[in-house]
Amino acid sequence: MTDERDGGRPWFKRRGVVWPSLAVLVLVLLLGCWLGFQAHTAKSNLEQARTSAQQSKNALLQGNTGDASRFAADAASHAQSAREAAHSLPWNLVAGVPWLGSPFKTGRQISDVVLNLATDVLKPIAAAGTTVAPNHLLADGRLDVTALRNEEPALRKIATDATRIDLEAQAIAAPDYLGAMDKARSQLQSQTKDLAKLLQNTALAARLAPSMLGADGPRSYFIGFQTNAEARGTGGLLGGFGVVRFDNGKPEVDTLAPNTDFYRKFTPISLGPEFDNQYGFTNPSSDFRNSNQSSHFPYAAQIWKSMAEQSGIDVDGVIALDPVALSYILGATGPVVMPDGETVTKDNAVELTESTAYIRYPKPQDQPARKKFLQDIAAEVVKKVSGHVKSPRALLDALGRAVSERRISVWSSFPEDQALLEQTPLAHIIPDDPAPYAEVVVNNLGGNKLDYYLDRQIEYVADGCHGDTRTSTVTVRLTNTVSDADSLPDYVAGRIGFLPIPSGYIPKGTMFTSVRLLATTGAKLINVMSNGVEVSAQTDTERSHPSFEVQTVILPGQTDEMVFHLSEPIVPGAARVPVQPLVGAVSTKVSVPQCTK
Repeated sequence: MTDERDGGRPWFKRRGVVWPSLAVLVLVLLLGCWLGFQAHTAKSNLEQARTSAQQSKNALLQGNTGDASRFAADAASHAQSAREAAHSLPWNLVAGVPWLGSPFKTGRQISDVVLNLATDVLKPIAAAGTTVAPNHLLADGRLDVTALRNEEPALRKIATDATRIDLEAQAIAAPDYLGAMDKARSQLQSQTKDLAKLLQNTALAARLAPSMLGADGPRSYFIGFQTNAEARGTGGLLGGFGVVRFDNGKPEVDTLAPNTDFYRKFTPISLGPEFDNQYGFTNPSSDFRNSNQSSHFPYAAQIWKSMAEQSGIDVDGVIALDPVALSYILGATGPVVMPDGETVTKDNAVELTESTAYIRYPKPQDQPARKKFLQDIAAEVVKKVSGHVKSPRALLDALGRAVSERRISVWSSFPEDQALLEQTPLAHIIPDDPAPYAEVVVNNLGGNKLDYYLDRQIEYVADGCHGDTRTSTVTVRLTNTVSDADSLPDYVAGRIGFLPIPSGYIPKGTMFTSVRLLATTGAKLINVMSNGVEVSAQTDTERSHPSFEVQTVILPGQTDEMVFHLSEPIVPGAARVPVQPLVGAVSTKVSVPQCTK
């Protein structure tokens, strides 16, 4: 189409159109180049900020506070540059465009969170590094509880800021396209969540540890060594015990003794009608062998404290640990050498204490010698930990791993300390809340040591979030891996427990096992299938959770599959499947939608 007034030239060749059009085109190209430059700047600086942040964390854990502060400052500088790029004019213009600007809006939010993380968390925690770095905090077996207490207000503020920043990170909008940006968002959210949790625990430890470790006067604790070759709710049978005394952060251990010292008449205590109804027939508060059938550690702790006090030992709390935890500790401290020259290492500690020792001392009359052997191992490990530790960080990491696997449990008779403990995995409690829950608790009914050979698989599956209730299934597979029962002593592979003798021939090496499922509050049992056959279950309640118990016999080399079909209320919260700290392998699978109702 032409216009005679403009010489018949097409519209795109007219002078009044060409120059404005070229100007707009050039402006768009310039904005595009500027935006590309800013995007590259933001990406580069965010990556450098992340690298510097990781270097700051590593330096802090190594006790190198100078490098930690320097890397934290680098992270803050790069984060500031990234934020400036993400708030530039072309970035803001594009971010305001529906759909097209979605990744840019996400990138702008990411840069804000990273800057806040660097300035409000990394730099302050690096400044506090002199106190919280393991090499400064733990020296020659003593924890500097005074310095930890002095730093507690600063650590609490940092933890509060980390929690606030994590909430900001979780609120970052997902981009409508550009997978790389969404991946960066997810990674940041995961990192801020982990860091907030870590700092919350650090602040909590700074508040709790000084009083528990003797900053205000000596504290004493009963130590229970659990033998999880014979399963109990909190892990394993109480195999031996001792007393540790803390004075201003320095531990001193005495009174190491075998469990035979508890073969005496105790005055029972009551832990309430619910506990008494479920466990009372086994005399748990007067027979140490049945004292920790419940997985709720405060129950066992109160019983052990009562037994200790009736034996003339006054304690302020209770600590429990198992041979696997000892192996982690030996990995950090190095091996110990026994008086006879035998070396106990991280690699042989579990097998030596939970298998070899029983073969070495196979007869009932040999058991005092076996218990003395295990007691000597515990004494050597304690001596190693309470002396000079080459790498405090490695020791704290080992203890942290044991705690995360519920292999170290702590209870305090001081209500204010116990309330704080129950905010941590150390308390090993059955939570009294309504969120989805499936805890499988195994107790050995045979009085043998066959749970060293027990493998477990646990699967918790539930329907969606529609309506008031949904169907759920908890599948438990227990495998008896014993391959040559005849080579095992009767003390290991026989049957001396209280389970009624089943009919028919029962070969040596057979497991007699109680399997208890603690389910979501308000859940109802539809049925239980054992290897495809419906079986009956004993129903109780423990700390608001319904409890369904079945008893099973597992032959050597066989697997028993128990399937609990349930109807459970639809409640908010992520599903939890706590794992009982036994020796053998365990795998868990959770397919439970998280509801918001």
